[in-house]
Amino acid sequence: MLCRTSLASSLTAALVSGSLLLGAPACAVVPSGSADAPRQVAQKADSESVLAISIDGMSVAAVRKLGKKQLPNLYRFMKAGASTMNARTEREMTVTLPNHTGMVTGRRIDASKGGHGVTWNDDRLTPNTVQAAAGHDVASVFTAVDAAGGSTALFAAKTKFSLWQRSWPDAIDRTTINDDNAELVDELIADLGQDRDFRFLHLSPPDVAGHAHGWMSKPYLRAVRKADALVGRVVKAVNADPTRKAGTTILLTSDHGGHGANHDNPRLLDDYRIVFMARGSAVGKGLDLYAINPTYKDPGTKRTTYGMKRPPVRNGMIANLALDLLDLPAVDDSEFDVMQDLRLTAAP
Repeated sequence: MLCRTSLASSLTAALVSGSLLLGAPACAVVPSGSADAPRQVAQKADSESVLAISIDGMSVAAVRKLGKKQLPNLYRFMKAGASTMNARTEREMTVTLPNHTGMVTGRRIDASKGGHGVTWNDDRLTPNTVQAAAGHDVASVFTAVDAAGGSTALFAAKTKFSLWQRSWPDAIDRTTINDDNAELVDELIADLGQDRDFRFLHLSPPDVAGHAHGWMSKPYLRAVRKADALVGRVVKAVNADPTRKAGTTILLTSDHGGHGANHDNPRLLDDYRIVFMARGSAVGKGLDLYAINPTYKDPGTKRTTYGMKRPPVRNGMIANLALDLLDLPAVDDSEFDVMQDLRLTAAP
């Protein structure tokens, strides 16, 4: 799917059926001789397309409590692929926008130590971009795919994600923001017919219910079940076409868990412990990520630090894992999985 013409057309914004749709059609062409012309990819990628899903506020405690009978799609996801229920968020903060920005940049939060600098969690316009927050250039999985001539898309259930479109306007070919998660999934499924290399889907039901009623409350657990059903719809749609199924890897994680009515204590296990899953033709079946990755270590209940000799799996590894599956180099100046050595299959 890579090595096609890059999308560098100007962006448009329109309100479509109650959702915010930004970006140009996925068939814009870069003029010949453009500096943005796609480069060739030398090797065959493990995947033709990667879909990353983040379930906002989904706690490991809820996944375990509900189990496979109430979360059939997530448990089938784990059985069909490689996973852990003991991954970690960013160390500095366990809130939505900072952690999601870590997922797509492969960086920690602290800008003074090379991080992305996004420390807020709302729709503010100052700083206006990730780069402005960091005080230096910040690349992303979107810019890496775009540089290779690929196409990307973002589907998010919160308006704060418009930060990414402002930060990488030429690299995200479609941005759809819709707080109706069912409609958002409808739009993503409709987009599966487009030739894209990377999509990011953000789902919000657990986080919304957690803030309104408390984590592990009955409404919260219903919201986790709703998220499970949405994931099931996405997987079913990907698998509906044999060619698409064979060429797609789906990654799934969360930005934080939660406890009580909040999730902003980065020292609390319920806040910093999250799931990390992968499934697809490039992924082994029924595997524990720590069991097949001896260079990574299950942290138990520890919060962990950066720079450990054997680090935990982190949600910030999404970017470089996706690029590795697409046979592309790591995000410039990133930190998590920068060697692209996280395995999704058992050693031969």
